[in-house]
Amino acid sequence: MLLDFDPTDDQAGFKILEQLTSDAGRMQEEVLKEIVSQNANTEYLRDFDILLGHHHKQAFKTKVPIVSYEDIKPIIERIANGEPSHIISSQLITELLTSSGTSGGQPKLMPSTAQELNRKTFFYNLLIPVMNKYIAGLDKGKAMYLLFTKPEMTTPSGLKARPVLTSYYHSSHFKNRPFNPYNVYTSPDATILCSDSKQSMFCQLLCGLVNRHDVLRVGAVFASALLRAIKFLEDHHQEFINNIRSGHLSEWVTDPGCREVMASDALTRPDPDAAAAIEAECRSSSYSWEGIIKRLWPRTKYVEVIVTGSMAQYIPTLEFYCGGLPLVSTMYGSSECYFGINLRPLSKPKDVSYTLLPNMAYFEFIPVEKDHVILDGCGNNHHAHDDPVDRLATQTVDLVDVKIGRYYELVVTTYTGLYRYKVGDILKVTGFYNNAPEFQFVQRRNVVLSIDTDKTNEEDLLNAVARAKLIVEPLGFLLAEYTAYADTSSVPGHYVLFWELIQLVNFNHEKNGLGPGPVGRGFAIEASIMEKCCATIEESLDSVYRRCRKKDGSIGPLEIRVVGKGGFDALMDYCLSQGSSVNQYKTPRCIKSEEAIRILDSRIVGSFFSRDAPSWEPKFNYLNN
Repeated sequence: MLLDFDPTDDQAGFKILEQLTSDAGRMQEEVLKEIVSQNANTEYLRDFDILLGHHHKQAFKTKVPIVSYEDIKPIIERIANGEPSHIISSQLITELLTSSGTSGGQPKLMPSTAQELNRKTFFYNLLIPVMNKYIAGLDKGKAMYLLFTKPEMTTPSGLKARPVLTSYYHSSHFKNRPFNPYNVYTSPDATILCSDSKQSMFCQLLCGLVNRHDVLRVGAVFASALLRAIKFLEDHHQEFINNIRSGHLSEWVTDPGCREVMASDALTRPDPDAAAAIEAECRSSSYSWEGIIKRLWPRTKYVEVIVTGSMAQYIPTLEFYCGGLPLVSTMYGSSECYFGINLRPLSKPKDVSYTLLPNMAYFEFIPVEKDHVILDGCGNNHHAHDDPVDRLATQTVDLVDVKIGRYYELVVTTYTGLYRYKVGDILKVTGFYNNAPEFQFVQRRNVVLSIDTDKTNEEDLLNAVARAKLIVEPLGFLLAEYTAYADTSSVPGHYVLFWELIQLVNFNHEKNGLGPGPVGRGFAIEASIMEKCCATIEESLDSVYRRCRKKDGSIGPLEIRVVGKGGFDALMDYCLSQGSSVNQYKTPRCIKSEEAIRILDSRIVGSFFSRDAPSWEPKFNYLNN
């Protein structure tokens, strides 16, 4: 269900967009019919005996259940262990895409096919005419997009398991992409594909500095990645300047591909004038790097990063560095499928909506209580009842039948073998573009902490804390309460946990090795013990967190801030003063309110960090049961 067009022909691109959005209802019918007809003989769909015909949609919705990842995990495991693709897909499954969500501490795995790369390329090509409509002259320069690959795993069957963007960057669709002014990057492919994140970042930033007068747009996929790059530049700017002045790449960069391409492309000669100009800008920024992006890359027209969802926490910091440049979020997608495009890219971050493209997948929507988001006084969003998604009806709503102002949970049926799969995203309908609805991303279901691509839910946090508190209990301390927040005030951000500990009466602390280091009014505990608690929590979190922490360096050391007695009583008093019900109050396991954090911070009696990054092995192990 892909429509060919020349991505350099803006008029043709908009014709496709008008066709897709105007005929969204019929397009969705055709997509579902195509998916079902192609996969009717798979083991999964054959069990439901769906008859193709005029009423195929009704039969599909009646017979095929809505599922979560836990429902289909056994099937994915069978394929990862070597069983044939036709269990769920008539097309050959060529790889498994790792989602940032987790199951049992491991990344969720989504099936993918070679044909799906065509769909992604079509999607990316549609972004070009949209940006050209709003910002002129993008073909007159280059993009400094900082793009990174993540480590791959191999399943027992030999299939690669890797993040969706890593898959795309390694594909021929990316490596052999036809020339297009929009795809002219300052970063050579070898620097993007370098597996060492530090060497990759250094070389990509160096290329961007060398070509700084050609740069018209700056970006990364996620806001967190761009901020990490700015911090890296701030920490190492003199080394960048020395490389440009001498025309020689730092010796610690040992990746062969990077060294070869830098010598032949970026650092072909010494450039003392460019080095002096960059040094002057950096030197003037010694007390503040406000507006540094606009000053180092003066022709930049906008900054392209995802700033919706959990990335919204980085908007103020990005605005500080951008010097007034627009922040543009162009697309909404996931490992399961690419969903929609921002057709109004210059919208303020808080107003960003995505128009779902009806040919990418078959979309359904589970209605959610209109007031499902309830502010608890501590800045946290809670659902109306214990069910994390409080449904108004068991029937799903089609793409063209959603209502403006209503909330929905997204369900997708894809070309790659997912049928009526709950993605876990809660969306709000903000309007329509022709007959295709526009959605704001509201929140990811159950996620309480996120810094980068990590998504820690309340259950994972509870289990990690449960393991850590076993360290202090034999020493005469009980964990009375805890909560957490994602501290993004520095780069990289890190998890902060507030603990309130109770000292057991008549416990011999001297006998049990307790020494200096406050954890509460009137008693002490060894700092090394609390550091061990920090490390235990990190080791207990999922592989995505541990990869970001250990391999990528995109998350800093976890911190436990111990508060004195009564700290959480003060938190409760504050939440009640802001409207929480005294009868229903439960200590929030994540807080976002600056005032709530300040209240707990004012009662800190000890702060501790994990000393070492948690172990992380890029091996596919949870299928080997």
